[in-house]
Amino acid sequence: MSGAERRRESTSGNGENDRAGRRSVDLVATLDATKLYGAVRARDPRFDGRFFTGVTTTGVFCRPVCPARTPKPDHCTFFRTAADAVAAGFRPCLRCRPASAPGSPAWLGTRSTVARAMRLIAGGALDHERLSDLCERLGVGERHLRRLFAIHVGVTPAALAQARRVLVAKRAIEETSRPLAEVAFASGFRSLRAFNAAVHKACGKPPRELRRARPSRLRETPELAIVRAWIAKRAPQREEGPRELVH
Repeated sequence: MSGAERRRESTSGNGENDRAGRRSVDLVATLDATKLYGAVRARDPRFDGRFFTGVTTTGVFCRPVCPARTPKPDHCTFFRTAADAVAAGFRPCLRCRPASAPGSPAWLGTRSTVARAMRLIAGGALDHERLSDLCERLGVGERHLRRLFAIHVGVTPAALAQARRVLVAKRAIEETSRPLAEVAFASGFRSLRAFNAAVHKACGKPPRELRRARPSRLRETPELAIVRAWIAKRAPQREEGPRELVH
């Protein structure tokens, strides 16, 4: 049976196809067609990947977030998966590309890329390397990596790296007695000025004030030992040359 014949059959209104339509809708978290159409009309990203809309007048199926003109309710048939839509004779939309919807193999592949990038950033990949170096290790372009982070993380790789540096520095400031200069460089900052500015912006106080405000006695914990080991491991060798003052 051709795709066109299957589409005509799906809209003929006979009992068998009505039951098939209800089955496809029932698979979408028990939502009825009215609510599903509401998600399509609103282009609600919460439903992206959870169902697909077949448009009987065009023979195309789309994601709920498709930027194309919203079809009329009578022209919509809902499917739980892209495979169901293809089996019913619909072809994928070239604008929203259902093959890249959340949960699809392509989407899962991008999540793996982001997860690997986050692991590398957590290990300090952007502390002394450029973003281009990280992208080369991942096998993707800078623009593409930023786009993936915007989709999956909500922040840029640089912002994530900066947040990690600030968190490590803050804990070291409050829970160790290491000189602030060592804390700065061991946390991944390239200069004391950047360290001072980032900590002040994130915590509302410069590093020296954070240290003064800490408890007089530090309780030894396994986490504290880890922080101390991290700082000791990453503390740089002293170099000759001008030094910035920690404010």
